[in-house]
Amino acid sequence: MEKRSFGSTGQPFPVLSFGAQRIVDEHQCTEEEAIQIVNRAIDEGITYFDTAPSYSDGQSEERLGKALARDGRRNDVWIATKTHDRTRDGSLKLLEASLKRLQTDHVEEWRLHNIMTMEELDKCFAKGGALEALLEAKEQGIIKHISISGHTNPRVQLEAIERFPFDSALVALSAADHLIYSFAHEFLPKANEKGVAVIGMKVMALGKLAPWYEKALQYTFSLPISTAIVGMESMAQLEQNLAIAKSFKPMTELEQLEFLKEIAHLATPDVLRWKTTDWVSGEWYVRN
Repeated sequence: MEKRSFGSTGQPFPVLSFGAQRIVDEHQCTEEEAIQIVNRAIDEGITYFDTAPSYSDGQSEERLGKALARDGRRNDVWIATKTHDRTRDGSLKLLEASLKRLQTDHVEEWRLHNIMTMEELDKCFAKGGALEALLEAKEQGIIKHISISGHTNPRVQLEAIERFPFDSALVALSAADHLIYSFAHEFLPKANEKGVAVIGMKVMALGKLAPWYEKALQYTFSLPISTAIVGMESMAQLEQNLAIAKSFKPMTELEQLEFLKEIAHLATPDVLRWKTTDWVSGEWYVRN
C-alpha cells in the first residue's frame, strides 16, 4: 500500500487505516472476530487504529486492547482515541478509563471528539476546558500528539487550527461531503499549509456510497490527506478494502468531477445527516 507522511510528524502510514468503531456486538462482530480482524490488518501493514470511549460504551476500545495485548502487538500500532467531554476534569477521567480498556499506559494520539460549533470549541479552549487535559496528558507523556475531529462545519476546524497547533485533524472527507460544507475545499488546503495531518473519515457516507464502493475509496484516497480510516466489522470488508488500497491509482480531476456529478443527488439532509444542526448533541455520547 502507498504510504504517506503524517503531517509534520513525519510518521509514515498506509493510505488505508482502521476505524475500530464497528468491531463490536452492535455491528454483529464477536470478540474473537474482532481480534482476528485487527491482527489480520496489522499483518497486512495497517498500523493506524482509531477508536473512542463513546463507541458502543467502550467496547471498541476494549476489543482493540484485547487484540493488541493477546498477541503482543501494542508496539506495532499507533492508537488514536478521543474525549467527548468538553472539560479538563471530565476528559482526564475519560482518558484514564480509555487507557484501562486499551490495556496501555499511553496513546499516540488523543483528540477532541466531534467539535460541531464555535461554542463547543470555545468550551474546550476556556479555563478548565478539555484542551487543558490534552496539554497536561502530553506533558506527562500519556499522549504523544494532540488532535481534533469534526463532521459538520469545516469553519469550526479552520478556527481551531488557527487558535492552536494541532498535530492532526480527523474530518469528513467522503465524496458526498464535497457537495456541501466541504472539508476538502475549505479545510484541507489550510491544514496542509500548516503541516496538520489530515485523516479522512465518513468515506462511505454511512453506507450511502456503497453502490460506488471502489470509487468512494479511490476518491478519498486521491485527496491530499495523510490517511483515511474505514470502519470494518468483518474479515470480508477488511480484505475488500485492502485489495482496493493495494491497487489504488489516484483519480484524475476529471474522474473526480464525473463521480461528484454521479452522486450529486445525495446532497440532502436525509443522506448527509452529520452536516445538519441536529446530528449530534452531547446526549449522543450517552445514547451510543
